[in-house]
Amino acid sequence: MTLTRADDAAAIFSGGYSCSQAVAAAFAEDFGIGRATVLRLSCGFGGGMAHTGNTCGAVTGALMVIGMKYGRTEIDDLASKEKTYAVANTFITEFLRRNNSIGCTDLIGHNLSDPKELAIARKNGLFTAKCTKYVRDAAEILEKLL
Repeated sequence: MTLTRADDAAAIFSGGYSCSQAVAAAFAEDFGIGRATVLRLSCGFGGGMAHTGNTCGAVTGALMVIGMKYGRTEIDDLASKEKTYAVANTFITEFLRRNNSIGCTDLIGHNLSDPKELAIARKNGLFTAKCTKYVRDAAEILEKLL
């Protein structure tokens, strides 16, 4: 049985890394970027950007992957910038279709910027119960788009 990128991302997430790290790391080596580098770069995006409950880390990790593939490196390469934005928008549209939000607070059901609500989410195992699906969804969508 062949493991998918969704399987890899879910395994990275269940191993203790954040949602953003799991998604970005599952694809990084395809683009010549070491896993350790991507784990560092994506670390602050978990929990809706450092537990602020904003954009879901699985989404921001996916946007990093899209940038790894299509992102521009030359200032005048507007075609790469537009391609990146187009693919990112397609990704977001599909993630929204599947999950009705890209906001971590909406997806988890708790305001993670409030330490009490963050503690409740942790105590109730919501990150494991809910976020594994979001990580898998992000990786599945990326597999289709890339």
